[in-house]
This record gives sequence, C-alpha cells and structure tokens, in this order.
Amino acid sequence: MTGFGSAEKNGCRVEIRSLNSRFLDIHIKAPSYLNQFDIPFRNLLKERFARGKFDVTVSVSEGVSADFKVNIEIAGRLYSAFKKLQEELSLTGEIDVHMIAGFHEMYLETDIVYDEDALYEVFKQAMDSLSDMRNREGDCLAAELLKLVDSLAVMNSRIKDLKGDAMRETEEKLNEKMKVLLAEKDFDSNRILQEAALMAIKLDISEEIARIDSHLKQFRDMLLNSDIIGRKLDFIVQELNREVNTITSKSGDYAITSLTVEMKAVIEKMKEQVQNLQ
Repeated sequence: MTGFGSAEKNGCRVEIRSLNSRFLDIHIKAPSYLNQFDIPFRNLLKERFARGKFDVTVSVSEGVSADFKVNIEIAGRLYSAFKKLQEELSLTGEIDVHMIAGFHEMYLETDIVYDEDALYEVFKQAMDSLSDMRNREGDCLAAELLKLVDSLAVMNSRIKDLKGDAMRETEEKLNEKMKVLLAEKDFDSNRILQEAALMAIKLDISEEIARIDSHLKQFRDMLLNSDIIGRKLDFIVQELNREVNTITSKSGDYAITSLTVEMKAVIEKMKEQVQNLQ
C-alpha cells in the first residue's frame, strides 16, 4: 500500500515512503556515519510490514551536531611534502597554516554527534505515521474488495439456479445421440451407457459452485478478521479463478458461460486490489 510517514527530534529526521509491491523491498538512504543502523532499521520494517516498496531517508542536522578534528599525522605529511617540494625546486615563500588550510579535506575530520536513542525513537514514530496512513488506505481497499466478493456471490448463485436447466438440456442431447448410436449395428450398448454416465458426471458443475462459495466465505472472513493477509488472499483469488475456468470448460450453456466471463473480470479486479494489501 502507498503511504508516507515522517518524524523529527533533536536534529534527527526520518522520512519513509511506501509503494505497492507484492514483495518487501527496502531502500535506505543515510549518511555513511549512520551505516551501522542499516540492518537494525531494516529489521524494524520487516517486523512491522510484510510487503511493499519502502524508500527511507535518514538524516542528522550537522549544523548543531558537528565536531571537527584535525588529523595531525596527515597534516604533518602534507607539510613535509610541500617542504620537500620547496627545497627540490628552490621555491620561495612561506609554508604556513593558511596554505595548508586550502587542503583541509585531506586532514580535517568531522564527527557527527547525535542521540542514538532519539534516532531510534524518530524511526519508530515515522513507521507509526506511515502505518496509520496505510491502515486508512487498507480500510478503503477492504470495503472495495467486499463489494467484489458480494458481486461474485450473486453471480455464483445465478449459475447455481441455471445449472439444473443446463444439465437437463445436456442430458436430453446425450439421450438423443445415444438413441441414434444404439439404433446402429455393432455397438456395445452397455459401454455406450457407461460412457454417457461418465460424461454426465464430468459435465456436472455442482462441486465447482460449492467450492466458489467456500472460497468467498474464507476470503470475507480473512479480510474482516486478520491482519497480515495479502499473500493468503492471493492464493484464494487464484483458486477462485481456477474454479471459474473449470465451469467455463464444462458448461456449454450460453447464460452460464456469459456469467463466468463476468466473474473472471471481477476476479481480475480482486487480484489487482489484493496485491496492494499487506
């Protein structure tokens, strides 16, 4: 789910942005002196969130927390190098602190002083802020998914009502074909009747209808009563799609086939929405 959270305290600031993703993908941008927090921060996110693409920015205000130190050894080497150069090339002029100051990046070190406890606190506050936004979006997604579930349930009920007429029509067609075949010579009537019975069983869609009802009940219950559900709902949506495809392949009834086409469109919408849930 998408969202944004931020927090700031004692010069420490954390911003977390999340985008929809089927998997958990974390990118942390922070100054090099905060590298030791990379793994702990990742673990905190993994404990809180199951999926999503996270872009994290961590910063410390250097203006109020910088402590500058001179590396005497490096500065001395720099002075000696210039002194040697002056002697070998017979250069005039004075080598003093003003000259060496121009090369301060080589020997001036900056220690950033920050409150580690405050940094962790700010990170957790930013996660809380992000989680609140994602939860609000999740509530909207759940409401939309429940509407889609209700729509599928209505269509499945209509298929259940049409099933009886469709099966009777199929049986009548089979009986007519059997009469024609049995009227001819050299046919094993018992074998033909057995094959006809097997075909009638294969064309029966009662089990698929019942499984769709069961999957929809599971989907609804999980959506209303569970916290981390994205991957589980992914699986149920796949099973729904499989059952509807089976009905399509079994039934030759135009009304039922038309309903399965509508159901596939609804299931595709569910699939897109479920991928946004944690």
